[in-house]
Amino acid sequence: MKQRIITGLIAGAFFISMMLALYTPIFPLFVCLLSGVAVFEINKVMGLKYKPLKFLSILTASLLPLAITYSQFNSFFPFLIIYTVLMLSWMLGDYEHTKFVTVASSVFVSIALPFALSTMVLFRDIYLRYPKHFSKHDGLFLLIMALFCAWMTDIFAYFVGVKFGKHKMSPNISPKKSIEGAVGGVIGAIILNLILCAVFKNCFPGKSTMMSYFVVAPLSAVLSLTSMLGDLSASVIKRNFGVKDYGNILPGHGGVMDRFDSVIFVMPVLYACVMLWV
Repeated sequence: MKQRIITGLIAGAFFISMMLALYTPIFPLFVCLLSGVAVFEINKVMGLKYKPLKFLSILTASLLPLAITYSQFNSFFPFLIIYTVLMLSWMLGDYEHTKFVTVASSVFVSIALPFALSTMVLFRDIYLRYPKHFSKHDGLFLLIMALFCAWMTDIFAYFVGVKFGKHKMSPNISPKKSIEGAVGGVIGAIILNLILCAVFKNCFPGKSTMMSYFVVAPLSAVLSLTSMLGDLSASVIKRNFGVKDYGNILPGHGGVMDRFDSVIFVMPVLYACVMLWV
């Protein structure tokens, strides 16, 4: 527990540093690093050992966030086709030990995961893409709100579950999670984001459709439930491959994927909701 707390404090300090560097080139590079490490961990869990395939998938995952953020989709779509063909072709170099399912999964993950994480940068720049609808502070607000739903839902659910949990939510996937904890997680996320909304309204007064209590409350509930779905989905993958954690880069917490599994689900769902709102 002590190690977990220390790692959490260090990670928290790093997170604050990234928020301070949000509008600098450092932040997109951080997302690229995050994406590359996450794909590295998933490749390891899946048992992908052929080095050319591992290298190409990690390289693609690391560079794709920049392409998604700073170019049009049709400009890098041909690259994705070439990448997929290369991955499936290079599989022949180690066909005796490399399974098609593993390679196909790696291709999917190394494309889908960067797309999901890239929404963090898209939120940052949303006021540039849609100046009539969003201010510069809206992007920061949406980003923090999504992260709160991803991380704080889990924290609230844990403590409420420990105190009041009696009914198992999904005993076959995650035996320790309870329905009471899930409800506590949703309520906690809603309350926290309403407080966040009040802080932003006070610090950055002005017209903003997204910083509305009537929008934030139901949206937080949806994102909180999405966070739980992401957490359970990541648990299913780990169970399928017989591992406890995706990695050990964060002592006491596991790997990057163990901390960002919910984020990978929440970010694109919020972005989709925002685009529908626009």
